[in-house]
Amino acid sequence: MSTSLLSKPFTDGLAQGVLRYQRCERCGAAQRLARYACTACGEPALGWHEAAGTGRVFSLTEVRRAPTDAFKAMVPYTLVLVDLDEGARLMGHGRAGMAIGDRVRASVFTLDGQPLIRFEPVQGG
Repeated sequence: MSTSLLSKPFTDGLAQGVLRYQRCERCGAAQRLARYACTACGEPALGWHEAAGTGRVFSLTEVRRAPTDAFKAMVPYTLVLVDLDEGARLMGHGRAGMAIGDRVRASVFTLDGQPLIRFEPVQGG
């Protein structure tokens, strides 16, 4: 997988088991994807920060067709969009049966040598 220079801090973090996100140095807005400038104020100074990995499920879908051979053993699987407590939104794998609004915690797993995000429900959340 090719990593762009822009997203390298994110992918390097995943390889270390750490979730990272960008935050604007001027207005403090969390960015939902790696950006060259803040989507709220246009400031180009964006810093990378470590996320706690907790958040709430925003959306989910069940995948029934593997995008590559490496994913065939996982089908069907659930993908979730999670709004992290810090304000960024990330996509990752989730446990079957999760629902919109569930509190979750992120971890990192490896598939075919690639680190990927997995969200698990938080007990009592």
